[in-house]
This record gives sequence, structure tokens and C-alpha cells, in this order.
Amino acid sequence: ENISDFSLNVTDCTQVVVPEEVFFTVAAAGILENLLVLIAVIRNKNLHLPMYFFICSLAVSDMLGSLYKTLENIFIILCKMGYLTRRGDFEKKLDDAMDSMFILSLLGSIFSLLAIAADRYITIFYALRYHNIMTLRRALVILAIIWTFCAGSSIAIALFSYEAATVIPFTILFPLMMFFILCLYVHMFLLARSHAKKIASLPTSTVHQRTNMKGAITLTIFLGVFLCCWAPFVLHILLARFCPHNPYCACYMSIFHVNGTLIMCNAIIDPMIFAFRSRELRSTFKKMFCCAR
Repeated sequence: ENISDFSLNVTDCTQVVVPEEVFFTVAAAGILENLLVLIAVIRNKNLHLPMYFFICSLAVSDMLGSLYKTLENIFIILCKMGYLTRRGDFEKKLDDAMDSMFILSLLGSIFSLLAIAADRYITIFYALRYHNIMTLRRALVILAIIWTFCAGSSIAIALFSYEAATVIPFTILFPLMMFFILCLYVHMFLLARSHAKKIASLPTSTVHQRTNMKGAITLTIFLGVFLCCWAPFVLHILLARFCPHNPYCACYMSIFHVNGTLIMCNAIIDPMIFAFRSRELRSTFKKMFCCAR
């Protein structure tokens, strides 16, 4: 907030404020949609596969992002009403907890996307050995390692967020992981056609290859949506840390609320991609709503 107040003094850009009703509506929609994905995967035994478990991990990350922005908005409202102070010990601990949740959501999303990309890579290029390589047990172990690392990192970064040695590796991690995932996708699409020709003589290979490429395209959409929704907010963190007094940086930081809303929009868009691209999930959703009726 100090940075926001200062930015008003050094720039003519008007601070853009998103109405609280919009904030809570978008956040609630994101939480409910991802919760539906989790319930659908739990209820349908045909979805008890590594790929869908990784998708559930991404759904949990999206829910944490929406929950973080919801709690942050409630915190701001309570401060304005006088029920909380901005400099108290309790408020400081609460702020650290919310920051930790934000970092956990971001890291969880990045590593979940990486796990999904690796799963698609194995599916395409090691199709005949996929079930031996990516077993359900190994998928659960991978998820346990991912979330243990993300939880520990989020706590450490939140506690030492004022140290440049902590902020710099965190901000470097985001573009580095995105570049690695992008290279993985490019490699998949460049070699997919040549690999398809090698297995073209096998039974059902055409249908199987088409299904795998559909999964790769779905993951590409996930990555594009993730970048569009999270990159503006990560850029805001960088500018707030390294050039808070620059008028141009301050002007960009005036749209802080819009960048926060984009994070919650990511939580809404991802389940729509699941439902649109996965026939099995669409079928499960229909059965769930029919039973509810």
C-alpha cells in the first residue's frame, strides 16, 4: 500500500479499482468450478489416472489463488472498517500467511503444468511403455514431492520476502520454468509427426496418436492462459521490488487490482478447458448434475 500511495504522487495514472462485488463473484466461481473438477475425478473411477491427478493438482492451485485474493480483499475491507490495523503483530502474521498462500498457488501451478507436460511427453513418445513408466503410485509420489517442495518454499519466501536474495530466485524461477515447459512443447510438436509415422502400422495407432496430440494441444492452451493471467502480477512484484519510485513502474502498478482479478480468472478458465477438451469429464459432469436434479 505504501508503494501504491507513493505511485499516486509520482504519476498521473489513475489507480484502477475493481469493485468488491466483482472480486468475490469471480473468486467464488473459480473455487466452485475447480471443486467440481475434484469431485468429478474422485467419483469417476475411469478418471483415476496420472494425467487427471496432475489436473487435480492444477485445480487445487487455482483454488488457492482464488482463496488468496478473497482473503486479501476481506483483510483490506476489515482494515478500512477499523476492525484490523495495518501494522499490528496479528495482522503481520496474517499477511505473511496470505503471501505464503499466494506463492504456494503460483509454485503449485507452475510445477503442476510441468508435471502435466512431462506426462504428455511420455504419452506421445513412449506410448507403448507409458503405463509402466507413469504408474499411479509414481504420479502420487511426484505430487507429494511437488507440494512438499512448494509448501516449504512458500513459507521460506513469505518469511524472508524483504530480502533481495529471496525475491530474485523466486522471480527468476517463473520465466525459467515457463521457458523449460515451452521447450518441452516445441520438442513434442516437432517430433510428433515423425514419431507417428513409425507407429502408423500398429493397430489403433492413429486414434491413439490423435488422442495424445489432443492432450498436448490442451496443455498448450493451459500454458497460454496461465501466462496471460499470472505474468502481469509477477511483473507487478518485480516492479514493486526493484523500481517503486519510477513513474512508469508506478503507472503500471496502478492496475494492481486488475492483475489480481486476472489470477482469479485463470481459476475460472482452466475448468472450462477441462470440460471442453475432455469427453470423459463432460460425461461425468452431466451425470453429476442429473443426479443432483
